[in-house]
Amino acid sequence: MSSRTVIRGGLVVTASDEIHADVLIEDGRIAALAASGTPAAEAFTAERVIDASGKYVVPGGVDGHTHMEMPFGGTYAADTFETGTRAAAWGGTTTIVDFAIQGVGHSLRAGLDAWHAKAEGNCAIDYAFHMIVSDVNQKTLKEMDLLVEEGVTSFKQFMAYPGVFYSDDGQILRAMQRAADNGGLIMMHAENGIAIDVLVEQALARGETDPRYHGEVRKALLEAEATHRAIKLAQVAGAPLYVVHVSATEAVAELTRARDEGLNVFGETCPQYLFLSTDNLAEPDFEGAKYVCSTPLRPREHQAALWRGLRTNDLQVVSTDHCPFCFSGQKELGRGDFSKIPNGMPGVENRMDLLHQAVVDGHITRRRWIEIACATPARMFGLYPKKGTVAPGADADVVVYDPHAEQVISAETHHMNVDYSAYEGRRITGRVETVLSRGVPVVTEREYTGRKGHGVYTPRATCQYLN
Repeated sequence: MSSRTVIRGGLVVTASDEIHADVLIEDGRIAALAASGTPAAEAFTAERVIDASGKYVVPGGVDGHTHMEMPFGGTYAADTFETGTRAAAWGGTTTIVDFAIQGVGHSLRAGLDAWHAKAEGNCAIDYAFHMIVSDVNQKTLKEMDLLVEEGVTSFKQFMAYPGVFYSDDGQILRAMQRAADNGGLIMMHAENGIAIDVLVEQALARGETDPRYHGEVRKALLEAEATHRAIKLAQVAGAPLYVVHVSATEAVAELTRARDEGLNVFGETCPQYLFLSTDNLAEPDFEGAKYVCSTPLRPREHQAALWRGLRTNDLQVVSTDHCPFCFSGQKELGRGDFSKIPNGMPGVENRMDLLHQAVVDGHITRRRWIEIACATPARMFGLYPKKGTVAPGADADVVVYDPHAEQVISAETHHMNVDYSAYEGRRITGRVETVLSRGVPVVTEREYTGRKGHGVYTPRATCQYLN
């Protein structure tokens, strides 16, 4: 039996268009759009009719950077695939791309299989995987080819975290050369981890143990240096490069220069860098630990460069790097030693709303909101036009969004499995009302109607900006 839904009377906003249109959904896909009030729209019939008058109808968000159940620093990220994807749905995100991890001494396949086991049957929304490559060798390089063929088309490397995920320049170059041949995309955590470790050791020796020193030792110049080095290695390899969680003015400048030279170099930033700063890291009574993530929060003056980069397309994507650790019992592992605070922050539920607030505040346009949160991540990671747009043939991942509703962000009302909010008490305008995932209502007029296991694994094509 086919199932049909019509969303009537909303302003459909995509990365390219804004139109008052009715949307017909059939069997989990968007079947047609027609201008509201026209005979074509009036002819749409369905068992379920959603009134979107005065609301936006937007594509479900695509969060290209999450870490559910990630092991880090002797503990695990607090959100499971079940709790994390449910929270994502509440926030208007209908697809996540999470990171499977290769353990040193193990194969890529073993890491990928472990992440499939965590996610399968547990997700409220659709999901895909990137692969963290922590051990580059001849076997790993061959496996990269196989993973690309089966839809895991991006590989993350770390210039940070020596002894954990760190790759040296030779390992990075080899992986980039392989990606140049097989069509994969190298994603880079660009911070000079070797130098940072020296500064950490020196700070602790001076008795500088509070959370704010996390931001002081992970210097913006060391992010810029690593970004520059990653770009040059990619240039030597003839490979594309995607730099994750860009936080500093100087790093944006490196990306801008590379793009001006015509290189296939892309940059992502995250809401925490756009809305928070080192003022948060310096909060007293160890509260600053809530804001420890890497790359770290920067002084407020860096925000202008990030917003400008998003407007000029020198930064293309806003993802969350959602990696939550509870303040109680997890962040507290670093009391007396900031280097032991688990690195990561919650945010998968807040991204679409915070970026809508950026529209309200005049930082970006409505279409750019959808571009950086839905369409570009879908294209970047080979999911478009199945995901990231409202168009015939696309999956019916659709959000009815109330641009006038006001809300206050708080841990008391969020759905992430973490005991604090990074945006506690922040009043914003705009709120998700109804969310469809492949045509199935996951959130219905602010009531959760989804279920674990609805979300399915989604293999990806290669980056669509390289074709």
